[in-house]
Amino acid sequence: MKHASPTLQQGISAAARWGYLAKGVVYVLIGGLALMAAAGLGGQHAGSKEAILKLAGQPFGSVMLGLLGVGLFAYMIWRLVQAWFDTEDAGSDIKGIATRLAFVISGVIYAALGVYCFDLLLHAASSSGSTQSRTAELMSQPGGIYLVFAVGVVFMGVGVRQIMRAVKCSFLKNWHMREMNESQRNLAKWATRMGLTARGIVFLIIGLFLCIAAWQSDPSEAEGLGGALTTLAQQPFGPWLLGIVALGLVAYGIYCFINARFRDVSA
Repeated sequence: MKHASPTLQQGISAAARWGYLAKGVVYVLIGGLALMAAAGLGGQHAGSKEAILKLAGQPFGSVMLGLLGVGLFAYMIWRLVQAWFDTEDAGSDIKGIATRLAFVISGVIYAALGVYCFDLLLHAASSSGSTQSRTAELMSQPGGIYLVFAVGVVFMGVGVRQIMRAVKCSFLKNWHMREMNESQRNLAKWATRMGLTARGIVFLIIGLFLCIAAWQSDPSEAEGLGGALTTLAQQPFGPWLLGIVALGLVAYGIYCFINARFRDVSA
């Protein structure tokens, strides 16, 4: 890939930056709605689809949905490039293969959100297909319970990895630091640490619920992102917990915007 043509390199870079922008919009929507709910200003504990559905109802919603859908497909392309050409130097050992496989899974997930955007545009789709129904369908397959448990463990592993990245600031190596002034570097660093920590907490909760659902053979125990936020809201000092995590999810969206501008996306 080091010898790819300049045109191809530019296309991959454009896909990556557009993809990070789209991903950032999704997380800012999720965090913003949760923050409004925590402050008692309406809002909701929304997952990705619910947040996109909310966007569809805004002025110029169709245009925004179309742009968001294209961006999410662009993000899928970038994830596949990361996995296939090993742009992150993950390697080919077990850990490296797992990392690259995670890129593929991430790309598929965001491509599915892109499909949902276009379904809304073309067919007025709803946010149907809950985490519980998808978990129940998976559990009904041979070995499905074990697979659900494995997915839960993966979510928890990703959550731990997100928090460790925040602690170690390993994300700094991916940015063109010389293009930032000192204020931008400090803001980017702390917004990213907050965002990764919040996302890690949410993923840990989602993974824990999936493991419990598998252990008890009860798909109703499974929760997605919206359910994880609801769980936080139901704890002691719930609105404060929800508000902090919601701010963190907005910060994660900002981190995605920073990636769109400053990340090294050369293949």
